[in-house]
Amino acid sequence: IHVGVWIMNKKGELLFQQRSMQKKINPGKWTRTGGHVDSGETPLQAVQRETCEEIGVKIPLDKFELLSVKKEEVYIPDYQVTNRHFIYSYIAIVDYRIEDYTKQEEEVSDLKYITVEEMEKAYENKDDNFTFIKWKNIDNVIEMLKKIRKEKCLQ
Repeated sequence: IHVGVWIMNKKGELLFQQRSMQKKINPGKWTRTGGHVDSGETPLQAVQRETCEEIGVKIPLDKFELLSVKKEEVYIPDYQVTNRHFIYSYIAIVDYRIEDYTKQEEEVSDLKYITVEEMEKAYENKDDNFTFIKWKNIDNVIEMLKKIRKEKCLQ
């Protein structure tokens, strides 16, 4: 089971983390925070733990809102392996600034907030610096993030 979280600040910007160049899969690419569920953990506990480990903030459990659960199959040609897993996607609206985060150096090279429109432009331009450009239905995710921003963030 994989978990991922869209971390959105009060201005409606999304936190992206740049994967360490030491990572085997997608080194140096920008992505959302996430990871895998450990034995005995719920997906909600895992997303909180991964967030704390990777970016150094312990977001309260009640701040995570489950957006979707999907079954995914992804072939990774470089390793000739197919990943089959469930993905639990969350959103957390927070009031953190970039300087409030602490990067786990083995996992994260850099952090930045971008707008949903910048994310959409990266997708339209097939910007290979972002992992999401290869995701299925990312256009639906972008629309959902715009809706959440409109409903829950400062405009």
